[in-house]
Amino acid sequence: MPAFQRAVDLGYIYLETDVHVTADGVLLAFHDDDLSRTCGREGLIGELNYDEIKTARVNGLEPIPLLEDLLGSFPNAHINIDCKSDQALRPLIDRLSRGDIFDRVCIGSFSDKRLDELRGRFGARLCTSMGPRDVAKLRLGSWFRRRGEFENIHAAQVPTSQGGLTLVNRSFIEAAHNAGLQVHVWTIDDENEMTRLLDLGVDGIMTDRPEALKQVLLARNAWRGASGIL
Repeated sequence: MPAFQRAVDLGYIYLETDVHVTADGVLLAFHDDDLSRTCGREGLIGELNYDEIKTARVNGLEPIPLLEDLLGSFPNAHINIDCKSDQALRPLIDRLSRGDIFDRVCIGSFSDKRLDELRGRFGARLCTSMGPRDVAKLRLGSWFRRRGEFENIHAAQVPTSQGGLTLVNRSFIEAAHNAGLQVHVWTIDDENEMTRLLDLGVDGIMTDRPEALKQVLLARNAWRGASGIL
């Protein structure tokens, strides 16, 4: 939670988190699917009940936040949620079905199947980003994509390259914009690369160095306080 608080304190209103689910259906705002790397103890999140996880501490300091804690602690923030597993899909659908967060979340996933189910369930009410299938269509179709072709998809959230091939270039960005989509790029921690991507015309940058991104934006007179950059 301190990392999210730091970003909000800097003036950001767009946050990003991965979501995993415990064996008893509790959604956690956490990157890894196991506890070993950051919490110093063994255990897969999907195989443990929340009572077995709540004593874990990230880097020995902070508990793993619930997704609900993140939503409640930053009510003015817009949150990009990456649904990391099939098991997390049902609890996420249940949470979205309460209807109170459609205006402040966008859902992404590496699974087209999960995204298709979410779009089929919630339609235009829910912001979603592209899965691998539609990213490939956009990349291969380049100049021929038009606004409205990607129904109920709001953004392409992608790395700069994939499989040794450049993904984010000017033609990809223009194709996305022609289709009415924003382009958000992850995970960019180098200031020169941030500048290069902004020059190309990307709409958002996901970073582990929010202070550095803010300085880049300030230098460009592009910082708007509560920035639209992720």
